[in-house]
Amino acid sequence: MTLKLAVTGATGQLGRLVIAALGQLGQSENVVALARSTSKAADLGVTVREADYSQPDGFGPALAGVETLLLISSSEVGKRVEQHGNVIAAARAAGVKRVIYTSLLHADTSELSLAAEHVATEEALKASGLAFTILRNGWYTENYTASIGGSVAHGAFVGSAGDGKISAAARADYAEAAARVLVESGHEGKVYELAGDSSFTKSDLAAEVSKQTGKTLPYKNLPEADYAAALVSAGLPDWLAAAIAGWDVATAGGALYDEGRELSKLIGRPTTPLAETVRAALA
Repeated sequence: MTLKLAVTGATGQLGRLVIAALGQLGQSENVVALARSTSKAADLGVTVREADYSQPDGFGPALAGVETLLLISSSEVGKRVEQHGNVIAAARAAGVKRVIYTSLLHADTSELSLAAEHVATEEALKASGLAFTILRNGWYTENYTASIGGSVAHGAFVGSAGDGKISAAARADYAEAAARVLVESGHEGKVYELAGDSSFTKSDLAAEVSKQTGKTLPYKNLPEADYAAALVSAGLPDWLAAAIAGWDVATAGGALYDEGRELSKLIGRPTTPLAETVRAALA
C-alpha cells in the first residue's frame, strides 16, 4: 500500500487548513484525513477514514499504510492525555514511523492550565519509541478576533491580560508549518516553539479594531473574578469562563510571548499581521 500522510481532527478548524496546505504542496493524493464523522470530511478532496480519539480499536485500520501522522490535539480538555495515548499506541501498532504533535507554546514552563496535558502527551510520545516532532503552537490570532462582534456591540474589549504581550499568529500560519513538517525531512526529534513574528497587547487589539471600524473601543482590564463573571453573563459555562480568565492572567505574566520567530522560519515568510486577521474577521 502506498505510504501516506495522515491528519487527525481533519474536520476541525486547524485540520482543514492543514489539509488545504498539503494540497498546495501537491500532496493531496498522499493524504488521509482522519475524522470522527466522515460525512463532514467529504469536501476535503482527500482520502477520508473514520477515527475517534476515544475509540482506539478503530485507529488501527485508519492508520493502515500511514508513515507520518499529524496528531492535532483533541478539543476535549481533561480527556486529552488518555485520547492522545490511544492514538500514539495505535500508531505504534500500525507501524507509523513518525508522529507530529501540536502542543502548547513553552508547554514545559507555561503557567497556562492547558499545559499539563500537553506535557504529558509530549512525554508519552518521547517514550513511545516513535520518531517525533513537537510543534508547540502559540495562540491563534483568531482566538481574539472571534470576540470582535461582541466587543463592538458592548463598546469595549475586556479581559485580565493587562499589558501582557501576545505573540499570536493566524491559524493558517500554524497549519502551513504543520504541513511542511509533514512532508519535509530533517525535523525528527525537534521541538519547535511557534509564535507570531510580532506581539500585541489587548489594548493594541482594541486600537486596531477601533481603527478599522471607526468606533472608539477601549480595552478595560478587570480582576480575574470580574472577567470570569462577565464571561458567564455572556453565556459561557462557569468552568470555561474561569479557564479563560485564568489564561488571561497567565498572559499578563508572559505565557503567550515569544520572540524566537521559529514559525516564520518554518514557513519561509513573515507570519500574518494582526491587522490582516482583524480585517478578515470584520469582512
